[in-house]
Amino acid sequence: MKAAVITFPGSNCDRDLSVALAQAGADVTRVWHKDEALPAGTDLVAVPGGFSFGDYLRCGAIAAHSPIANAVRAHGAKGGYVLGICNGFQVLTELGLLPGALMRNSGLKFVCREVALKVATAASPFTSGFATGEVIRVPVAHHDGNYQIDAEGLTALKAEDRIAFTYAPGINGAVEDIAGVLSSNRRVLGMMPHPERAAEPAHGGTDGAKLFAALVQELAKV
Repeated sequence: MKAAVITFPGSNCDRDLSVALAQAGADVTRVWHKDEALPAGTDLVAVPGGFSFGDYLRCGAIAAHSPIANAVRAHGAKGGYVLGICNGFQVLTELGLLPGALMRNSGLKFVCREVALKVATAASPFTSGFATGEVIRVPVAHHDGNYQIDAEGLTALKAEDRIAFTYAPGINGAVEDIAGVLSSNRRVLGMMPHPERAAEPAHGGTDGAKLFAALVQELAKV
């Protein structure tokens, strides 16, 4: 399975994400935001956390206009797999690959700690390594993780079982404590918590490693 990890000016989790994918068995290539094409044979595009372009204007908005953005959008539109974590989640909403928007945390404070995360659905390549309803421990580190979507969009997410993860109440004000959502074809996942920071024992927990292992195994079958 070939994965392309995108790096923008201000990305700070690109190496962590690359290592987590490689440890799960992926062949990882790092891609600079000024590149205009993805490596041949790319199965998964992974957009890491950080502060792309300093989070100026609106988080992820400038990154969505980088030269590589069209290739990422096209990859997702044709049914390719895409994973966006934290700032990467924001970029995917700006690209139109996922619905909704990420806003300033309700408490107007940067939240940086380990949280309990509930797996809302195991029915996706990203979450198949978990059981629906399973509670895992994963770090968060964000100032704009407050996921919001209109009533119609929320109804669609629920009806199609596209809410991937939820927080315990009160983390950042997200509607119904949503921490991650899937696209309609379930091949795009955006999540605010950082599974790559809980992918090996030295991190203090390995719950996040299950996501990468399941994803690599699923894509190896394609």
